[in-house]
Amino acid sequence: MPSCLLALIALAWMLVPIPAATRQLSGARGGFVSDDLHRLRDVGDAQISPDGRQIAYTIVTRSGPRGPSSQLWIMDVATGNSRRVGNENESGGNPLWSADGRHLAYIRGLKGKSELVVVDTDGSDPQSLAELHWTNGPLPSTGERISWSPDGSRIAFVSSTPGPETAEATGDPMVFTRYLYKPTASEGVEPFQDNRRTHIFVADLATKQVRQLTTGNYYEHSIDWSRRGDEILFVSNHEPDPDLKFNYDIFTVHVGDGSVRQLTFTKAAEYRPRWSPDGTKIVFQGTKRPLTSSETTMEDTHIWTMNADGSDRREVGAGIDNRQGTPEWSPDGNSVIFSVQEGGDTHLYRLGLSGGQPQPQLLVGGSGRIGSFGSTGWSVAKNGALAYVCATPADGPELYLRQGDSTRQLTQLNAEVFAGRVLAPVEKVDFPSFDGLPAEAFLTEPASLDPNKKYPMIVLIHGGPHGAQGSEFNLKAQIYASHGYATLMVNYRGSTGYGQKFADAIFGDQDGAEARDVLAGVDVALAQFPWIDPARMGIEGVSYGGQLTDWIITQTNRFRAAIPGDGISNLISFNFLSYYHDYLAAEFGEYPEQGNLMDLLWQRSAMRYVANVRTPVLFIHGLNDNDVPTEEAEQYYIALKEVGVETVLVLYPREGHGLRETSHIIDDTNRSIAWYDRHFAQPAPPPTAARMGPAGRRLAAAPSEPASPR
Repeated sequence: MPSCLLALIALAWMLVPIPAATRQLSGARGGFVSDDLHRLRDVGDAQISPDGRQIAYTIVTRSGPRGPSSQLWIMDVATGNSRRVGNENESGGNPLWSADGRHLAYIRGLKGKSELVVVDTDGSDPQSLAELHWTNGPLPSTGERISWSPDGSRIAFVSSTPGPETAEATGDPMVFTRYLYKPTASEGVEPFQDNRRTHIFVADLATKQVRQLTTGNYYEHSIDWSRRGDEILFVSNHEPDPDLKFNYDIFTVHVGDGSVRQLTFTKAAEYRPRWSPDGTKIVFQGTKRPLTSSETTMEDTHIWTMNADGSDRREVGAGIDNRQGTPEWSPDGNSVIFSVQEGGDTHLYRLGLSGGQPQPQLLVGGSGRIGSFGSTGWSVAKNGALAYVCATPADGPELYLRQGDSTRQLTQLNAEVFAGRVLAPVEKVDFPSFDGLPAEAFLTEPASLDPNKKYPMIVLIHGGPHGAQGSEFNLKAQIYASHGYATLMVNYRGSTGYGQKFADAIFGDQDGAEARDVLAGVDVALAQFPWIDPARMGIEGVSYGGQLTDWIITQTNRFRAAIPGDGISNLISFNFLSYYHDYLAAEFGEYPEQGNLMDLLWQRSAMRYVANVRTPVLFIHGLNDNDVPTEEAEQYYIALKEVGVETVLVLYPREGHGLRETSHIIDDTNRSIAWYDRHFAQPAPPPTAARMGPAGRRLAAAPSEPASPR
């Protein structure tokens, strides 16, 4: 079976789990440390040329103190030689080959500006066609920003222009009229959104002239130029008030006269459409439920096809009960290729569409994760060669090539770093949860484990909640391992990769059974690995992982220290302060103002039970987080101060939801280790008891277990 691991098996150090005799890599001097982040590099995107002879790929580095930077490279497949496109002063991303393979378009970052640039196949003769602008407004799950015309003479691209609210919202005073007036999760500086609208433009390579195709107050994105050359596919939300109702539909715009056709009219969402090679069909991701959150979706996206006029819509991916990623047509148009989350891994499948029931074929399997954040991370040439990015248990995201039935690894960006490090093994743990529901976890052992000793364990909870963790290389877990900590990652109910029923099991039950899944995973780990010290356990997570950390420490006293990152402590305040407001409606089936949901949200908020907390808490939060606003940490922090719990609040400037700056990530890691070390060294606290507030009044206690779902 082809796998992103097969090529690594030829490398002697690819063994998972790694036997004790081979845990130390050649010349091992120690485990991973936080400063390794400066040296580690990831492959971010992989675009193979139409003839399969070259691959344009990006390398993501974090060598500076601020956020990651992306560099564009072109590899000759035959020789394996690579050359960089551009120089040290610029970044490059979103590479896309012209249909004839004679040119490569990409987005260049230079002197604080973004530009659409075209180069020859060897990366020479750069031509800047247009300055690009994006928006910091909420615009989730977008697809391609650039697309070539079939003859290679023009390029369509997405850029933004000021909206009608921009002037008032940036004036003195600032006047807001939109429901979504805050910026997206990644915005680390500006407190409010810029109200710019994204539209479609076309640049002519010969004349350098740029023409705007779409206008108005909607956002257009996720584009693909038809093979006939007359229309461009795009995605947009044309609800009466798109801010109030998230509903992406698929449209086309005519290149000649700018006329727009709407192809889908569903109450659900469609994403990332692509024309078939003959221009007669369209493949896309889609959902079926009428209420979809703009930020995280409980419903798995599946692959659909339809005719070019929107008719004969078919859910071709229905036979795979898991979340399906961005699709692409095979060169002959008889099948589609897409990624599928399966447990803690992500694989690539081909689905044949000619005759009868579509039959899926596994192209790339094994332990690992295909793709990368911000791009599909794979592409296919006309001869069927498949270039893709894969992170494995033994390395970060690297570039691979599948030709026929053979697979080989093309890059080893971090060989020098890994050669001097102990790589801690990762073990999959399957277990029945408290109610018998099958669940899965991944445990990273301490580096150079001595089974006769006792080691602390950190429970590291993933966000989402509709996401998953797997066995692929996790730097923080490896840093903890080198410090002598085990790390447990539980894919609780609500996680993706385990079927729709498992993802739906969290519906109406946040801070409920999924929290008990985490605790059940802890119990199983303690029973299965006797070298774990139950008296020295910590718990942490980011986003929903931070929310569960907030909640779990109100329900149990078993953790010696906690580090919630960007977590919700009060579901009610979060709903009205976040940049988007449909998340809880999708998760609970109604808006907080409806029925008795407001009462249930308070019942499921950690803030309600703060008097029960005995665990020392280190809060980590981005100062400009508009996804889970900083107030979620601040109110919990003050409440813990009032009930006498040791607590520290750390706010990182220039950060939105999740840390991006290298110096901040390193500081967070070092600070976390220091927090755990200090509290692991202290005597265990007495059992949980009712607490008294600063005025001597008795505070409310949490129930012994979360209340039953509605």
